[in-house]
Amino acid sequence: MSQALVLFSGGQDSTTCLAWALERYARVETLGFDYGQRHRIELEVRKTTLAEIRAQFPQWREKLADDHVVDLSVLGQISETSLTRDVAIAYEASGLPNTFVPGRNLLFLNFAAAIAYRRGLDVLVGGMCETDFSGYPDCRDNTMKATQLSLSLGLDRKMTIETPLMWINKAETWALTQSLGGNALTELVIEHTHTCYQGVRDTRHAWGYGCGECPACALRKSGYETWAAEKK
Repeated sequence: MSQALVLFSGGQDSTTCLAWALERYARVETLGFDYGQRHRIELEVRKTTLAEIRAQFPQWREKLADDHVVDLSVLGQISETSLTRDVAIAYEASGLPNTFVPGRNLLFLNFAAAIAYRRGLDVLVGGMCETDFSGYPDCRDNTMKATQLSLSLGLDRKMTIETPLMWINKAETWALTQSLGGNALTELVIEHTHTCYQGVRDTRHAWGYGCGECPACALRKSGYETWAAEKK
């Protein structure tokens, strides 16, 4: 069976992708990036999330292998975005929000592929999505396909990029989480993951922790409320 490396930030989407991978692959490793993000609390909660997955899901415990964290602080140094500096979230003249970190996912996938190559892993799993997203060009399916081809050619080894959330919205992401791990996984996502761009961790909502106002919180909240209403 193939073995996978999951780009795991500690947020809702990457946690769902991790569960998805654990259901499918014999061995799964995880990879996080420290790029000077304002919401670096995610680097702390990801440790707790991994520990809780091991504790609560014995069927996945043996599959969940090594975790890696790569220092990409240089990305924060060259990116003047609201995710890497203390400025208000707004839209640029291009139509993209200033939360867009140019080249972030491309850089992440290149480093992930280098680690996967060394570790003998042949699948990269990421939470990129074209359905509920802010228009980030490096989240598009065509970008993922082109990157997969580039990595496979450049490494002279087939490298597959899997994006389980690409064509589903946030409500469907909550539904996928529930189908993968039941109430236990849904509650784990609510209690332990972090998605808020502002890094707010002292306010808990029905859908999890966050400021409740940034684009990431708004998307997570609306998805949760739609999913909760539909399952009644």
